[in-house]
Amino acid sequence: MDDKTRHPPSNDPIEDAALQEAWQRFAESKKNQMAEYHLLNRGFVRAGNTLTIHLNNAIEEPLLQSIKTELVSYLREKLNSTSLQLTSHLKQITSTRVAYTNKEKFEAMAGKNPILIQLKEKFGLDPDF
Repeated sequence: MDDKTRHPPSNDPIEDAALQEAWQRFAESKKNQMAEYHLLNRGFVRAGNTLTIHLNNAIEEPLLQSIKTELVSYLREKLNSTSLQLTSHLKQITSTRVAYTNKEKFEAMAGKNPILIQLKEKFGLDPDF
């Protein structure tokens, strides 16, 4: 369908292949804006007509908001569906503390294998040495 023969917007069923292709074309149009390009290349999760982008940190939220209207309008036009929605979800990233000192390393190992505490006490070992 070329731009001169546009059909009125409707709620046509969205095919996965057409959605992926439209998404990739929009991402390619943002290639000169690297942050947006990388965010879009991460992809999305689809649930019906709702697309969800998973964000790695809170800094990406304003970035997505700056292109959201343009992206949704583009997808709705290309896919001929007015019911398409875009949401975001901030991933909860759990970070583990890195053990640096001998005592921290021992505590980390003892957390995984409590028998080490008994061995330390039995043999009178000092993990700081």
